[in-house]
Amino acid sequence: MISDEYWVIIMGDDLVTLASRLERRLLKGKATVSAAESCTGGLLTSTLTDISGSSACFNQSWITYSNEAKIIELNVEPKTLEEHGAVSAEVAIQMAKGARKKSNADIAISITGIAGPKSDDSRKKVGEVFVGISSTMYEGVDSKLFSGDRKQNKLNFVALALRNAIKIWDEFHINKKDDIAIDEDKENEDEIIEEKDFKENEPSNRIYQEHLEDAKKENWEDDIVENWGEETQSDSDVEFIENEDIDENAGIEDINWEEQE
Repeated sequence: MISDEYWVIIMGDDLVTLASRLERRLLKGKATVSAAESCTGGLLTSTLTDISGSSACFNQSWITYSNEAKIIELNVEPKTLEEHGAVSAEVAIQMAKGARKKSNADIAISITGIAGPKSDDSRKKVGEVFVGISSTMYEGVDSKLFSGDRKQNKLNFVALALRNAIKIWDEFHINKKDDIAIDEDKENEDEIIEEKDFKENEPSNRIYQEHLEDAKKENWEDDIVENWGEETQSDSDVEFIENEDIDENAGIEDINWEEQE
């Protein structure tokens, strides 16, 4: 049985692997990425910048934890927050669109959810997350419900965001006729541990390696994030076309500031 401590280490490695896969695609396409985070508090940004050479494709990010920050920094509509709440598909896509527009990036990723341990809004469930993707070729939102603790949920939220960004990039941005697509089998062989420079003789690292090998033997390495603590998931993305008229009189004072993430 692997302890929670080592689950976090293994999942951390998985996040870096996913970030590396996304950045390889962006570098091939000479494209840039930006992020807009709320409940993850910068974890997505940290993961993206853990990769050596990420400055060539990572643009900038925002941590808009409050509703007011979402409005001021990302141009999220006050009316949207009032009607749907901060943890919603509508806010997620507006966050992503605002980040891409302000950074002039090719693709922007947003995350808004409730990591726990409790929700101050009875309508929203702990572990619920919305991931928005806005790119030059696509705009849409995906949502899932996880059942981990606060730390586990944040890791799962970032993993979902990275997986979605890779999926969208491959589906809408890669021209396979030009043989640009990334070989996933080759990627699985490329270890991101080169960034970590382990010392084999240190007891703590030997223990980590043993636990990691145990996890691999039980076939958890490929889908560890999606199989761990996940209760429900949506198989399809929800695309939005914003044609609704915006109430010009809606303002920050109309927002229910009691909702917390």
